Amino acid sequence: MRILQVSAELFPLLKTGGLADVAGALPAALAAAGVEPRLLVPGFPAIRESLTHECAVAPVALPWSEGRAALLRGRLPGFDVPVYVLDAPGLFDRPGNPYGDALGIAYPDNHRRFALLGLAAARLAEGVDGSWRPEIVHAHDWHAGLACAHIAASRTRRRNQARTVFTIHNLAYQGLFPAEQFCDLGLPPPHYAVEGVEFYGQVSFMKAGLHFADAITTVSPSYAREIQTPEQGCGLDGLLRHRAGELHGILNGVDYAVWSPVRDRSLAQPYSVERPEGKADCKAALQRECGLDVRPDAPLFGVVSRLTEQKGLPLVLEALNDLIDAGGQLVVLGSGDARLEAAFADAAARHPGQVARRTGMDEGLAHRIYAGSDVVLVPSRFEPCGLTQLYGLSYGALPLVHRVGGLADTVVDTTLEDLAAGTATGFVFNAFTGDAYRRALRRAFALWSRPEYWARVRDAAMRQRFGWDTAAQRYVQVYEGLLQR
Repeated sequence: MRILQVSAELFPLLKTGGLADVAGALPAALAAAGVEPRLLVPGFPAIRESLTHECAVAPVALPWSEGRAALLRGRLPGFDVPVYVLDAPGLFDRPGNPYGDALGIAYPDNHRRFALLGLAAARLAEGVDGSWRPEIVHAHDWHAGLACAHIAASRTRRRNQARTVFTIHNLAYQGLFPAEQFCDLGLPPPHYAVEGVEFYGQVSFMKAGLHFADAITTVSPSYAREIQTPEQGCGLDGLLRHRAGELHGILNGVDYAVWSPVRDRSLAQPYSVERPEGKADCKAALQRECGLDVRPDAPLFGVVSRLTEQKGLPLVLEALNDLIDAGGQLVVLGSGDARLEAAFADAAARHPGQVARRTGMDEGLAHRIYAGSDVVLVPSRFEPCGLTQLYGLSYGALPLVHRVGGLADTVVDTTLEDLAAGTATGFVFNAFTGDAYRRALRRAFALWSRPEYWARVRDAAMRQRFGWDTAAQRYVQVYEGLLQR
């Protein structure tokens, strides 16, 4: 079974969030499950510079007049499967992240950039590489949504028989563009319709994936249910309810070759569930690195996140004095909303030794925060899956989470019953309110005051396993179901 995975990001070469982790880990898991995966990614500088053993496959005709593009095939470090790179320097050879410039401003031609990615996927489905042709094209998030639309258009012209899977990583980011830009997408005019890519007078790449894909997946069972409601459907809940029979919630996995305190080379000291002593060394090292008071008795709370409203970080700020007054410490790594960045910077200035703030996304520091923290804060307003809490579990940083999406599927609250059963792994609050968050925070401090119980919960957390092997088997079942139709 030949699977083409289409994604805009790919860990470890290009990452802005969890999408890259998924795109980087899933191919190996699929190969271990017995399928034949390959990748298609845009030719961003980090990708293009890392490509070896490259050969030209075919040019890709642009739907507009200027520029050039071609499909290359080669190898990328860390991947045992062939990779296709869409080489279009005029579109992808730019500074900044994949979607915007160094100031975070979205590129005005993003509709062209990612429409061409979808068009390139369709050309591979049509067999432009004579040595390999996918049976399934698996498109990830809105950036690859037009792959499903282009393949559907190609299929109606009997140019391919490939089936498509579209994975929603975050429904809130939809790839919306003005209607007048539809003419740049290379799609047949009838595709701009309610039964197509039109969404309230705009073009929606996300809706293209949802409407045209043969199967839809998202990254946790709870999120699959939640996005069918008006509260979390982002205007697409009606379409998702209509397609509920093709919608599958498959929980993301963790690549434990990367996210394990036993073998993590960025840590001050390795440790494990059987030999947890090294975690104290990691905590002291993190406190020194971030300018916090080196206090083993102070519970250290960590945040590794984009700084956005979605992540529930206003709750952290609202209850910051509670955390400080109870003797806790906080370290924050991330960037995003300017108001949140300023608020955390102000908190660090007002509470030296107890609050530290670092900007950007430093991969090594992120690992050290998981290893050095006692609690990882993930109070998201909504959360499709969340990888932060899974990394926290692996490193023995107990997650404090809002009961929503993948957070609800992966963290067990420290109720008396679950403490007695040995199944508690963190702290969960139900209502998205400051009071509910504060109660969870108080439970964390109450457990911290009982070291024997804390050690038991940490032990249970570190024994959790959310490997990609389980997720890969579920994806294979989806693929097989499509090919058997």
